[in-house]
Amino acid sequence: MADPMDDHEGLPAALRATVRGDVDFGITARALTTMDASNYRRVPLGVVAPKDADDVAAALAVCREHGVPVVARGGGTSIAGQATGVGVVLDFTRHMNAIVRIDPDARTAVVQPGVVLDELRTAAGAHGLTFGPDPSTHARCTLGGMIGNNACGAHSVAWGTTADNVRALDVLTYAGDRARLGQGWDGLPPRLADGLRALVDGELARLRTGFPELPRRISGYALDALLSERGTDVARAFTGSEGTLGVLTEATLRLVETPGARALAVLGYADESAAADAAHLLLPYGPLTVEGMAADLVGDVGDVPGLPKGGAWLFVEVGGATPDEAAARAAALCRAAVADGAAGHTVVTDPRGQRALWRVREDAAGIATRMADGSEAWPGWEDCAVPPARLGAYLRDFRALLAQHGLRGAPYGHFGDGCVHVRIDFDLLGEAGVRRFREFSGDLADLVVAHGGSLSGEHGDGQARAELLPRMYGPEVVALFERFKDLWDPAAGLNPGILARPHRLDENLRFAVLPRRPVPVEFGYPHDGGDFTAAVRRCVGVAKCRGASAGSSASAGVMCPSYRVTREERHSTRGRARLLHEMLAGERGGVVTDGWRSEDVREALDLCLSCKGCRSDCPVGVDMATYKAEFLHHHYAGRLRPAGHYAMGWLPVWLRVAGAARLGPVVNAASRVGPLAALAKRVGGIAAERELPELAPETFARWLARRVQARHGDRPQVRSSDQVTVLWPDTFTNHLTPSVGRAAVRVLEAAGKEVVLPGEKGLCCGLTWVSTGQLDHARKVMRRTLDRVGPALGLPLLVLEPSCAATLRTDLPELLPDDPRAVELAASVRTFAQYLEERAPDWEPPRLDRPVVGQTHCHQHAVLGDAAERRLRERVGLTGELSGGCCGLAGNFGFERGHYDVSVACAEEQLLPSVREAPEGAEVLADGFSCRTQLEQLAGRRGRHLAEVLAEALGAPGGEGGRK
Repeated sequence: MADPMDDHEGLPAALRATVRGDVDFGITARALTTMDASNYRRVPLGVVAPKDADDVAAALAVCREHGVPVVARGGGTSIAGQATGVGVVLDFTRHMNAIVRIDPDARTAVVQPGVVLDELRTAAGAHGLTFGPDPSTHARCTLGGMIGNNACGAHSVAWGTTADNVRALDVLTYAGDRARLGQGWDGLPPRLADGLRALVDGELARLRTGFPELPRRISGYALDALLSERGTDVARAFTGSEGTLGVLTEATLRLVETPGARALAVLGYADESAAADAAHLLLPYGPLTVEGMAADLVGDVGDVPGLPKGGAWLFVEVGGATPDEAAARAAALCRAAVADGAAGHTVVTDPRGQRALWRVREDAAGIATRMADGSEAWPGWEDCAVPPARLGAYLRDFRALLAQHGLRGAPYGHFGDGCVHVRIDFDLLGEAGVRRFREFSGDLADLVVAHGGSLSGEHGDGQARAELLPRMYGPEVVALFERFKDLWDPAAGLNPGILARPHRLDENLRFAVLPRRPVPVEFGYPHDGGDFTAAVRRCVGVAKCRGASAGSSASAGVMCPSYRVTREERHSTRGRARLLHEMLAGERGGVVTDGWRSEDVREALDLCLSCKGCRSDCPVGVDMATYKAEFLHHHYAGRLRPAGHYAMGWLPVWLRVAGAARLGPVVNAASRVGPLAALAKRVGGIAAERELPELAPETFARWLARRVQARHGDRPQVRSSDQVTVLWPDTFTNHLTPSVGRAAVRVLEAAGKEVVLPGEKGLCCGLTWVSTGQLDHARKVMRRTLDRVGPALGLPLLVLEPSCAATLRTDLPELLPDDPRAVELAASVRTFAQYLEERAPDWEPPRLDRPVVGQTHCHQHAVLGDAAERRLRERVGLTGELSGGCCGLAGNFGFERGHYDVSVACAEEQLLPSVREAPEGAEVLADGFSCRTQLEQLAGRRGRHLAEVLAEALGAPGGEGGRK
């Protein structure tokens, strides 16, 4: 394949000589920007992160001189393909991300294009203000991208689209002209002002009659904003131009007053059409939002607290000066809705409950990418809009059109504005499926127009819909769009192929370069039909992994720890998935051409903590920990591995040898001798800053055997399965912290159980081999374990270490997909609290009645859930919430050389601050060995497993628990 840089020799050097910001033409930078959140993929030449407007001007000058196109990029969450390009990508998120000033009196904010929306909302919130438009990607989308797409969001029924909230824009044209856009022609270069004035004066009739009136008309250029009766609003006409006219360098935005209180009315309806018919009837009540979604995006309704009965729901938020006023307005709206046919309703005033429900709605963009049967669904018709009063009729016709083409989709969206989001199960991998995609798109465009609607109601036309604009506007208005584009950008240097003279909607599809057959892999990928390529395709670019910043506790989730501290795209789940996509594309046109041996992919995965947070927090269930293990397996096949893989990957073996030979005291003494410890760490690939954990003088298994001998002697015990607890002797509990196992035994005995270990000696889940990608040996360890478990197989299996429990629950059956014993063992795994709740429901635990801090283990959060732990803490009186995020040690990760700084930064993101700020007497909980080790080494605090806390209370006077 020819290198596109062959035609642009000297471009990188010229950019580096004139631009003060970052210039990167490397494989990783290009791979990370081939795609946005759409179906499309275009490979850029390189990426420039300008420092300021002068840098933007310098970059444009160099690109103009070399005849290279430019595309501006913010958060990369565009759904129609307009944030991809074949020339130079301008990344505004790295440097041009400042809030220049906020004027609370004028209610305006001046921002650079790379500012993330939530950052502006937080800053404005200090003055009781906010920026009205709020798409579901508010935690990661940028203001520049919102202006480019004329983004809207849930609150547009109250505060309008981005165009309604733009006051002035500073832009640079591809030709190098600087312009200040507002109302009127002032601020424009004379050439551009004269040309625009002539266009408007010559086409008054068409501009006054050719643009449908509806709240969500986003498609095309807003040329009617240039009419004198509309204020000759050049800034408004520019908003929504998708980077095709000029490059934004600064924006002045309108802010709106935030209601003193909010209440969320959730209304249930029989189906989505009934909800759609009712939505516009609620607008006279002045709601802030009227959002709709149906049951096919929710799953089991019983799992979502706060949802009333129904097959579809409207989420209607109202505001008030006080909580009582907001609740009263919500109650009045509910009464009106019931009179108009709502089947059920509830009002949620608690902010936490509101956030939980909004999370269901906001995650829909990702959830909708998988149908109920697991098949894939894609954007393309993500956000068309019709007049709100016609929404019910439109949805009925839309469902009929889907059926006619043999397609499925789950509509949801901004029902109060008549805007519908949907992902459709197009087959975009084969020629017949792509043809159907094209035919359906034409038919749907006609249907939208027949209902008086807009092809785009929020995300812009991009490549997905621009080709169909003649069906909405007619050829004469589309010709005006081309003239408008040519006035701004006569050299066609800005985002060519988008909006004006667009690419075909079935060109540049991102799937075209992927392998047509499954690649040989080690894991089973059961949710992706065993296909690693399908697993990587899960990432559709909605970028929830980019939604939390270091030092922020805005997200209670885990994903993605390293990105949260480095803020580098390659360390996000999306970034890593993009690199794997390009690796799989390989010689078919991928940016990464050296396959599993790629150093670019390895470097991006190196800071993945394998926390599994994305497995639960990513709306589409990307599992980067598994993908990393898979990659490392292939990357190091037949080659020498890093020292840490041998030292920590084989840790269970080394600990077992030391335990059998009773070498714990000797090893511990040696680790306290500075030169010896330094040598051991250097040889083992361990960070010099780390302290080596101490080995226990007696293993847990040996202690338990002594305890059983002391209690029962040699008398054989006849016990029922209800009396016996099968306790997994994980490596960390057995050799490093047997106090956790001893405590669990004491608690279980108090609950009337007899503790036994499963099967023979030498059991191991294989975790350390999995996390280092030594999958052949991991599989051997797992098979040996299954052979040795014996009669305990199928009984509830209590696993105290969350990382081992998660490995048994997920990695075991996914590495041994053909062994039914693996599935049976995985299904038997229980955490400590789950086991007590299930097997000792009548046991009354001791009361502790004190505050709690600490962190839920990443693997528990992602794989096992912590609902039972929350309930147990509540029963014993441990009050307060554990922090989100990740401790940063994450098994071998934080011990490996080169990871220490990132490991510490991850801990400082949420865990360590929460412990430092804990009230006096707070219990520090940490069920995982990694979490406890990190706390001890970085904060000098001892974290304890919940079993240890309960055992201590049982041993205190008056603290004995018992049976009811």
